Amino acid sequence: MKSLFDTVSRDCSKLVTNSYSTSFSIATKLLAPSIRQDIYNIYGFVRFADEIVDTFHDYDKSKLFKNFKNDLYEALNQKISLNPILNSFQETVHKYDIDAHLYESFMNSMEKDLHKSNYLTQEEYEAYIYGSADVVGLMCLKVFVKGDKEAYESLKNDAMRLGSAFQKVNFLRDLKADCEELERSYFPNADLSRLDEETKNVIITEIDEDFKAGLRGIAKLPVEAKLGVYTAYIYYSKLLQKLKNTPSLEIKNKRIRVPNYQKASLLAKSYISCRFNLV
Repeated sequence: MKSLFDTVSRDCSKLVTNSYSTSFSIATKLLAPSIRQDIYNIYGFVRFADEIVDTFHDYDKSKLFKNFKNDLYEALNQKISLNPILNSFQETVHKYDIDAHLYESFMNSMEKDLHKSNYLTQEEYEAYIYGSADVVGLMCLKVFVKGDKEAYESLKNDAMRLGSAFQKVNFLRDLKADCEELERSYFPNADLSRLDEETKNVIITEIDEDFKAGLRGIAKLPVEAKLGVYTAYIYYSKLLQKLKNTPSLEIKNKRIRVPNYQKASLLAKSYISCRFNLV
């Protein structure tokens, strides 16, 4: 039965989320059950695309990505796919009428990672972040507001800024892998192979501004979504604080993390803040 296959597909997206990201998995579990699965479905899709361009080095990544892209559009057109991740994603796209521009922009940014290594201008940098992060936030926002167009438009800009903040923190945290393993540099006008304190502080100031806008939007989210999104915000804020306190040379030489015991403490803090309407 198709319903059984759909259940298996949703379970696959949940498994991908839980397997690839402890922090995102925790945040997603804190969403209301009515929207939780659809966020798993979105994460599974974006994770698979990202894995193709970032980790499958022993395979023809261009061919894999092309096939994945073709399968995506086939899934959306036919409303079914034998790829369970795409099958669950198409379900969420149709359920909330997610704009094609959002997932198309995401796929365009991912495809750039196959051949583009440096982002030399602010325009290139912003376009990449929009496609790789902002639109993911907007797809999730569609789910959070359950397709309400007025609520979506009112929260759209803040959701994009929060997505940008998360992505920029990832760039700074993953500096070693991006520069040495993937030979990529996303921040324009910065020699990240020789990251200094001045450059680091400029980047962090930019992220701080994005976080301020993102927090403003979190405060206006429906109750079903607020705790989960706020927990992700708190986690990334803590990660940014650790990056602030880490010498630039050390950031270049190792990946900065938030230990699991601190994640537990942050979770408790998030719960109390949302429970007593402090956000």
